[in-house]
Amino acid sequence: MDTAYLVLADGTMYQGRSFGAPPVKPSELTGAISSGCGEVVFNTSMTGYHEILTDPSYTGQLVLMTYPHIGNYGTDRAWSEGGPQQRASLHEIKSSGLIVRDYYEGPLPPGRESLDSFMNREGISGISDIDTRRLTLSLRDHGSLNGVIVAPEQETLNEEERSIVIDWLKEQPSMEGQNLITDVGTQKSLTIHPTGSLTMGLIDYGIKNSIIEELVKRDVKVILFPSDVTYEQLSTSGIQALFLSNGPGDPAVLKKEIAMIQKCIGTMPLYGICLGHQLIAEAIGAKTFKMAFGHHGGNHPVRDEETGKVFVTSQNHGFSVDPDSIPADFKPWFLNANDRSVEGLKHKKLPIMSVQFHPEASPGPHDGSWFFDAVITQAKQS
Repeated sequence: MDTAYLVLADGTMYQGRSFGAPPVKPSELTGAISSGCGEVVFNTSMTGYHEILTDPSYTGQLVLMTYPHIGNYGTDRAWSEGGPQQRASLHEIKSSGLIVRDYYEGPLPPGRESLDSFMNREGISGISDIDTRRLTLSLRDHGSLNGVIVAPEQETLNEEERSIVIDWLKEQPSMEGQNLITDVGTQKSLTIHPTGSLTMGLIDYGIKNSIIEELVKRDVKVILFPSDVTYEQLSTSGIQALFLSNGPGDPAVLKKEIAMIQKCIGTMPLYGICLGHQLIAEAIGAKTFKMAFGHHGGNHPVRDEETGKVFVTSQNHGFSVDPDSIPADFKPWFLNANDRSVEGLKHKKLPIMSVQFHPEASPGPHDGSWFFDAVITQAKQS
């Protein structure tokens, strides 16, 4: 583990040690790079770093783990969260990099690959031995920033190199305004569990594999469509309901996808998770906005506004639905118990439901998994 630096767009610099793939050097920062650079977001999960790294929704982001000790149980390809096509590829990690306080280098359970080896094989850089608490508080108070993990040309990063890195970072785009769904997801339609009792169309904007698994274990025939699927293709496919997946980037810029979803409203049961929830909101005339630092982690309390019950959820999103823009025929189904942000929508008459959190978990908790039961029950009755 060699000396490395995390440099943020505001000029803040953290010195640490690298793991995974070797970081870029300042002289190599030309154009766009995919490893070690992105929007820095903090995740409050205590476990699940493999699932987090392979979640397509983290495309373009450097993940900062607030739990200090990371890597102690290794990695296993069976935990990878990319959809079927992504899991079959050679590039399972979707996050741009990983930032931790203490990287574990000890023995692992039999058959497990080390996190360092996994990230090195995938060409993704990580940095350890930095003050993650200080960084987390800074992001919480001032909002997420672009950052990059770099290696000095010599033993330490000098002022000239630091200036090169900061100037390069200032040229990198914000997450707001980015269409990233073309970087992830399936390129062709796939049928999964063809003997299922309900046929559900599932649009892949960067789907987590656990969503598919939750539907299949409830005896759903899943037809997975690419993100550029047309309404005509959906309406002639024989599906009984449509599900919109999670995914990365800014929902407001996905104009073609939003227009397609508008055609589906009222013609078939419609459901969504995370980005899918945000796209439904945009399609019904509501607005989405960029949050200061988003919700990333496995301990976010959500209140069901119909029952008053609160349960703990897994979340990963940097955009949210503006509550004042929700049309009268929809109601906020869930609200975040911490900041009152919208965590779900439900139409008052039509079979349309969506959630901002991740009921499939991976990593947990599993408190919200009943959402899939509610979706299937409603779809079968519609």
